[in-house]
Amino acid sequence: MEFFELIQRRYSARAYRPDPVEEEKLQKVLEAARLAPTASNRQPFQIVVIHTEGRKEELLRIYNKRWFVEPPIVICACGLPNSCWVRRDGRSYLDVDVAIVMDHLILAAADLGLGTCWIAAFDERAAREVLGLPDDVVPIAFTPLGYPADEPKPKVRKPLSELVRYEHW
Repeated sequence: MEFFELIQRRYSARAYRPDPVEEEKLQKVLEAARLAPTASNRQPFQIVVIHTEGRKEELLRIYNKRWFVEPPIVICACGLPNSCWVRRDGRSYLDVDVAIVMDHLILAAADLGLGTCWIAAFDERAAREVLGLPDDVVPIAFTPLGYPADEPKPKVRKPLSELVRYEHW
């Protein structure tokens, strides 16, 4: 698929078919995440792949929407604060790095016909418990991964004239 078609077609799916995700497709999505650029190429992230079969009720503790656990897989993108690049003024790039990783992952999924929905409004404490995350690992974003059972709604975005400035503010 051509890139601009891909970014126009990608949407946040909120209904999924229970069909399995082929291992080859899962590996391609994970490889896209691995190839994402990170500050100073530190790759301060880990991806947790969670199969929903038999775990739906505990996963709903993390994000309490039934569609979250409809597909066969949920992915958590975690940050490793002790491994990330930090700017001289102390600004950590952990969230930026993991966001780029997640963006690569969801775009690759869309290119393969899979649906995703970026989720940041999750219960961090529940995520830590359910996934057994160590203290030095930060869950940053989740997404279901599967075949969408809904259709995209029209995208509403601000015009470029409201988002872009040239040369100065």
